[in-house]
Amino acid sequence: MPDLDRPLMVVALRGMFDAAEAATTAIDRLARTHDATHIADIDPETFFNFQEERPVVSIDTDGERVITWPVSRSHAAVTDGDTRDLVLVSGVEPHRRWRTVADTLLELAEATGTEMIITLGAMVGMAPHTRPLGVVGSAANAVIADRLGLGRPSYQGPTGVIGALHDRLDSEGMPVVSLRVSVPHYVPGPPNPEATRSLLSRFELVTGVPTNHNDLNAAATDWRERIDRAVENDDEL
Repeated sequence: MPDLDRPLMVVALRGMFDAAEAATTAIDRLARTHDATHIADIDPETFFNFQEERPVVSIDTDGERVITWPVSRSHAAVTDGDTRDLVLVSGVEPHRRWRTVADTLLELAEATGTEMIITLGAMVGMAPHTRPLGVVGSAANAVIADRLGLGRPSYQGPTGVIGALHDRLDSEGMPVVSLRVSVPHYVPGPPNPEATRSLLSRFELVTGVPTNHNDLNAAATDWRERIDRAVENDDEL
């Protein structure tokens, strides 16, 4: 594992909190931008119902049969300059034992010297594709929220794995921040380069870590133009 400087852990999980796969795509781009090194996997056996999230069988280049499990993969990235380094965790939203998932992330955080955890998410909402997609940033800890210019969570009701993770991490004293982008409900499928760009841009603003989000400008413009053409031909939209 590389020697990391004041690392931030960034987490995105494919599932309900990853509309258009915008958040996990953002993690993938961060890993490529900073030439991240694979450091660990979280064993899926404890956390998944494989009847709901089935492993995938494939044939490799040697003609051998291979099973790919829904594992959460971790990478470490050394950034340029004086910015913080990154621990990147990307995987599939687990079905059970969410508190144990949080404890597993805490174990990884301790092993890597992580000083803060940031979750990236994307939710289907009423955002129109004709405007920049807004990102909501929040932190339960009032000091962190004030220091980073973020809001405090206000939602009350049934929660998902990200809400459970935040509660567990905060109760254990690990600083944790949420960044989530709103995706138009009428185009919920991937890819959505506009949503990924918005997430990366806000992440860079909050952390100072370069994300090269401007590399997505052309793809985001093309995405918006394709949606424009689809909307023109659909009176209801």
